[in-house]
Amino acid sequence: MSLVKFNGKRFPWNESLVDFFNRDTFVDDDFFNLEKSHPSMNVKEHDDDFEIEIAAPGFNKKDFEITMKDDILEVSAKKSNEETKKDEEYTRREFNYSAFTRTMQLPNSVDRSKEVKATYKDGILKLNLLKMEEAKQNHKKVIEVV
Repeated sequence: MSLVKFNGKRFPWNESLVDFFNRDTFVDDDFFNLEKSHPSMNVKEHDDDFEIEIAAPGFNKKDFEITMKDDILEVSAKKSNEETKKDEEYTRREFNYSAFTRTMQLPNSVDRSKEVKATYKDGILKLNLLKMEEAKQNHKKVIEVV
């Protein structure tokens, strides 16, 4: 048996105006879930490497930080922009801030001693992680269902 966090929204007939203003119910809303704001990712496995594509439009190459420690690969990016214009009797100030972090556990077949190749083009960050020689030689075994 495992413990599962109770979601009060599971029983709509129990909802009331008082429950709506309950801090835990309000803050646990999907709007405040920061994990939902990470970019989409594709992972492809080839014979020699793994290819990871992350959709991150609007960033520059210098905005990314990619780290690998033990079996954890972390990709993060931060970007901020601020513009101030002064005209006559008013000031207009516009700013934006974008950031994300994607963390993934690498399979044992990734060669951590080899350099990871990273390229960024047309809003897609592409990473290539080479496989170890032993993993390249292991071919897929097809098992027949009887």
